[in-house]
Amino acid sequence: MSASAGEAVEPGERTAAVRATAGVEWIVDATGCAPEALRDPLTLGALFDEVVRLLALRPVAPAQWHRFPSPGGITGALVLAESHLTVHTFPEHGSLCLNLFCCRPRPDWPCEQLLQAHVGAAACRVRRVVRDYGPSPDV
Repeated sequence: MSASAGEAVEPGERTAAVRATAGVEWIVDATGCAPEALRDPLTLGALFDEVVRLLALRPVAPAQWHRFPSPGGITGALVLAESHLTVHTFPEHGSLCLNLFCCRPRPDWPCEQLLQAHVGAAACRVRRVVRDYGPSPDV
């Protein structure tokens, strides 16, 4: 049995569609951010909440946050059924690094607009990487 796009695949079934991708990863570097926003776990939590809502992601546990001593950067991680969402902030440089990996297809999302709205980002560099499983032995 083969599955077309959007159809379920039985466990253990290997199709070209399944082998084609292990997911999509967004690697985002934002600059010109408001330092106070980069020190605030509530602001970053609201950003995570909006990404989860927009992409219909499924957290498996609450986000974890670690605040560093002065200048007070934050590392945050949210484990998802689809993989993970992480952020690392650098208030002393007005920048952050965000990573979202989804092992299930998701549309592109307005990360530049979200980062501008939540942390005042002036510029964003977004890299979208399609991850794959590597060559299949039966191809």
